[in-house]
Order: sequence, then C-alpha cells, then structure tokens
Amino acid sequence: MSTIFVTEAVMLAIYGQLLLPAQPVEYIIPYKTVLELYELKSSEEPLMHTPPDDHHVRTKINELIRYFEEPLNKKKIDRALQVPWAKSPSIPLTETTLVTILNAMDTAPYGELFDPVETELLMTAQRIQAPVLTDQYEFIQRIIDSSIPIQVYDIDDFDFALEQSSS
Repeated sequence: MSTIFVTEAVMLAIYGQLLLPAQPVEYIIPYKTVLELYELKSSEEPLMHTPPDDHHVRTKINELIRYFEEPLNKKKIDRALQVPWAKSPSIPLTETTLVTILNAMDTAPYGELFDPVETELLMTAQRIQAPVLTDQYEFIQRIIDSSIPIQVYDIDDFDFALEQSSS
C-alpha cells in the first residue's frame, strides 16, 4: 500500500528525493500543476539560484512533460479530464513512485488568501484526506493561520512525513 501525498508536478522535477522514497508513494497532482510545467519550461525567469541547478531543473521539467505526453500516459490523463474531480489511472514514475492526475476544480472557497493552484491543492487534500507536500513556507504558514483542516509537510521533512503517514 502506498503513502499518498498531494503536491505540484514541479516538485517532482525539483526534488529528486521524492522519486526515490524509502517506501511506495503515490502523488496526487492537480492537473493545473501539470499545465504549470509548460509555463515554467518557456519562462525566461530563473527557477533556481545557480545556473547549473536551473539547467538541471529545466531538464527534469522537460523530461516530466515528455513522460506525461507519452501516448499511454496522455490517454490516462485525458480520461481524467472528462469529468470534474476524476482521477487518472496511476502512472508509474519509478518502481516505488506513482502519480495520479486529478481534474481538480478551483471553486474559490478560500477567497483572497490562496491562489487558484493553492486552492486546488487544499481542496484535493481535503477531498482525498491526504497531506500536502510543498516547499513554500508562506503557503504552509497561511494554511496554519487559516486553520484549514489538512496536514501539510515541508519537503525538507519528507522522510518524517513518510514515517508519520505509515504509522
């Protein structure tokens, strides 16, 4: 049985340790975050602090886009996009890592505090009862300050989150 986390597609490109977990993991990814990969790919803005890191992350983003565009994976994703809140069949990334794309819908229940992607992450986490995994400290703080009833983990605490989710 896999441990489930809700996260953004770009997190898988930036943080390689997410693809090599100590136990099976399934990442639920709102489709809007897959679309963000295309925006990041074409962006001139640096994604990382150093040119070598930026090049590496851009390479990983391109690899992830190509993987999602492979015919079988694209078919799985397209199937989920037919119905709001539908999930794609699982897409294996590694031997211990699966990705499921969710056709989440931003219905703006959190007003001005959260952007549409953050809202989809929150609503997805609530809907499937799984913690959010993010690297955005401000996002974590706003979740806590707003008393939103979900678990959230910083990516730096990924191993701890795995332990907590499996116990």
